Amino acid sequence: MASLEFKLPDLGEGLTEAEIVRWLVEVGDVVAVDQPVVEVETAKAMVEVPCPYGGVVTARFGEEGTELPVGSPLLTVAVGAAAPDTAAASGTAAAAAPPAEAESSGNVLVGYGTGAAAARRRRIRPVTAAGPVAVPVPVAEAAVAKTAGPVPVISPLVRRLARENGLDLHELKGTGPDGLILRSDVESTIRGKEQEQEQEQEQEQEPATAPAPASVPTSVPMSAGASVAAGERVPLRGMRGAVADKLSRSRREIPDATCWVDADATELMAARAAMNRSAGPPVSVLALLARICTAALARFPELNSTVDTASREIVRLPGVHLGFAAQTERGLVVPVVRDAHARNVEQLGAEIARLTESARKGALTPAELTGGTFTLNNYGVFGVDGSTPIINHPEAAMLGVGRIVPKPWVHEGELAVRKVVQLSLTFDHRVCDGGTAGGFLRYVADCVEQPALLLRTL
Repeated sequence: MASLEFKLPDLGEGLTEAEIVRWLVEVGDVVAVDQPVVEVETAKAMVEVPCPYGGVVTARFGEEGTELPVGSPLLTVAVGAAAPDTAAASGTAAAAAPPAEAESSGNVLVGYGTGAAAARRRRIRPVTAAGPVAVPVPVAEAAVAKTAGPVPVISPLVRRLARENGLDLHELKGTGPDGLILRSDVESTIRGKEQEQEQEQEQEQEPATAPAPASVPTSVPMSAGASVAAGERVPLRGMRGAVADKLSRSRREIPDATCWVDADATELMAARAAMNRSAGPPVSVLALLARICTAALARFPELNSTVDTASREIVRLPGVHLGFAAQTERGLVVPVVRDAHARNVEQLGAEIARLTESARKGALTPAELTGGTFTLNNYGVFGVDGSTPIINHPEAAMLGVGRIVPKPWVHEGELAVRKVVQLSLTFDHRVCDGGTAGGFLRYVADCVEQPALLLRTL
């Protein structure tokens, strides 16, 4: 029986590391070719990693919550026929053992060409008339090593909370079912450690309570460096680190400018209400704005482009892949609606709803988070009126939309209360001048104020 080592594969999109969120197999399990064996979190998304080998898991590397670089060992799999004495001792050994021809599919990620269906996981338990027999030596050794492995926690967030506060989960006693460690268990342990540290500090300070000489100051001002060192430190890694790197690169490389305008959205909201009174799925404001963006980009293609700095060329892109900002528990993500220019309002709304639901579940794939050519940012959902968005590198522009609120407005020569929204466009000044950017934004505002203008481009 040969033992093959499966390493963390290249997950694409320039990703160099991933964090183990959840193991999907145990040592001793039988895995099929292309069966998902571990769930990892990258800077882009949560993905399930399938093993290209079929056989018996003999070892795992890395606890849940561990960050591994690409190329690091994930697990080892024993492939080939079962040992002769084991096969003779068990009538079911042939069924339990992996097929001898199971080698490697060459696949690495679910959804990227995986063809073989994942078999149901099962643990090898060879039996005889007298009872269980010994597991093969490599599996037994791995099972012993596993006793110091991951402990059961209610969620990866609890494991991360413990890690960030320097707690060893093996030392905690879970109060959940079957010893499951809950968030309250970790938080109570943290509070206990903080109380112990405070008591130790008070005891250390007691000898120093005697009056100090008059020539010696009783307190020393804390330096700026010491103040920073004493503060809470949050690692910039994973998705938060990727966002930080991308925004910093955007600020370094893109000479951006922002223009904005207030628009009367009363007619747009009325049109949406009329559409939603008819049969069919409800139409969201975001879907209407997405359709307006694709119509505006057809008129001003300069903003659907990118800059090739190496060749000093502006690359105008043939299709619109529209990104939209979505806030999730893991932070801000930008799912991408592919070929948005070829979709109507109903199709745009359906795809936005699907991607938003996947974002909330943390199930977006790297392909659904990359390749955008223009971004729509509806920050009005946070109750703010305006913003100066940072361009999503390497795109050339981003449209920001504030909240839609009743305001005094001059309508047809008279003062009236209308539903007003602020629109802002941040654009790369290398791809166009203010005239083009202003023309784009003005067309968007006109479509918001007079939705009938869209009929010309349908």
